[in-house]
Amino acid sequence: MHKFAVADHSRSNSTFSTNTNTNRSPHPPPSSSLPGTPRTPGTPRGPGTPNPFSTPTPSIWGGASGYQYSEPGGGKYFRSRRIKKVEGQEPPKFKKDPKEKFLWIIPLTGVLVGLAITGILIYLKVGRLSSFQYCPILDDNFSSGQLNPNIWQTENEVGGYGNLQFEQTTGDPENLFIKDGQLYIKPTLQDETLITTNNIINLTASGLCTSDLWSNCVASTNTTNGTIIPPVKSARINTRMGATIKYGRVEVKAKIPKGDWLWPAIWLMPVDSVYGAWPASGEIDIMESRGNNHTYNLGGNNMVSSALHWGPDPTNDAYLRTHNFKNALHSEYGDGFHTFGLEWTEKYLFTYIDSRLLQVMYNTFSKPFWPQGGFPFATENGTRLVDPWSQTGRPQTPFDQDFYLIINVAVGGQNGWFLDGADGKPWIDASATARNDFWNARDRWYPTWEKNGQMIVDSVKMWQKC
Repeated sequence: MHKFAVADHSRSNSTFSTNTNTNRSPHPPPSSSLPGTPRTPGTPRGPGTPNPFSTPTPSIWGGASGYQYSEPGGGKYFRSRRIKKVEGQEPPKFKKDPKEKFLWIIPLTGVLVGLAITGILIYLKVGRLSSFQYCPILDDNFSSGQLNPNIWQTENEVGGYGNLQFEQTTGDPENLFIKDGQLYIKPTLQDETLITTNNIINLTASGLCTSDLWSNCVASTNTTNGTIIPPVKSARINTRMGATIKYGRVEVKAKIPKGDWLWPAIWLMPVDSVYGAWPASGEIDIMESRGNNHTYNLGGNNMVSSALHWGPDPTNDAYLRTHNFKNALHSEYGDGFHTFGLEWTEKYLFTYIDSRLLQVMYNTFSKPFWPQGGFPFATENGTRLVDPWSQTGRPQTPFDQDFYLIINVAVGGQNGWFLDGADGKPWIDASATARNDFWNARDRWYPTWEKNGQMIVDSVKMWQKC
């Protein structure tokens, strides 16, 4: 390797090195051509006068003395030489700092600890589930083109299922049908003549009502006081007759509907009210959502929720203590199909979307429900509230009995699921004419159902713990 020492361009004689090379010009260049020599202002540069700022041209290449350059005219002003290595001189050695090893040991240790913690969490919440054996009790992909009557029951009611919803549930082909191997639940408008004139729907008289409550079987329109029958028709189906589980798994692959004031749900109810009327015997909500778009203040089609309902009476439903939700990422749940699942054992219960790693709600049965509820000593009318679950001695009570699956698309309602006075809600929950007010606003909300206002169910699977 060559190292070059560049001489200072000054008029000092020490600037120039002598060389006996015969190629050297015997006459030095004129002083005006030397670098650093000023030229008298206004004196023109004559022809042949060298430019002190131009790149010098080499005169001799190679040789023991290295490289030397000369200016035009023979004047040499630069010469390079090889720097001799000093005998015994060694390049400097740098001692490695022993503390430098911590620069990689600490981050690596953190990564390993993080992986270990992740593995433990996966084992505790997911991995151990593989130790349970499940027996399939339902695997329906609707390829037969019709609902199996030994499994599915179609509900026919007009009462709003306790939430004073606005739909009449039917088995009409326009509301419940199978197409291309998929089940459709599609809400539609009620027959206008049943709303604009005095009418009565009596499902008990026709033998179609699937409820034991008179209020769920009879509805009427009274044009004088503004009450009307349900302004919308939809569908609700269940597996009560043919597929129930007590601990196990449920997976429903579905595309939920998009449209204002729609209320899709996938949930479970107890076969028998072992511990009393709702919610004393429990309710398991795998998935609930709203059809409104992502701008809706409470969360629309971009959010789903799961919950356990439990309490001594409807006023003291403690579901908020066992409730959670999950937002979609860069999309809405109605944009495509998702698997909505439930895993339920004696020790815990959780819901998930698409994978058991993507949990929505997780609840352990580590302690009895009654102490967790914070219930008052008595009701407003002075009736003492009593723990309906203590006699079993099981912390998972009331979620220790047979439940069946329900799939439906509700519309509206007067229980607070849609917030009064927000986002253009066209009715007030407490109003006696809420249904009629909703009907009168149909030109605003019904067009939003046109493209994707139906729930499409691709498959339903249920397993019972063996």
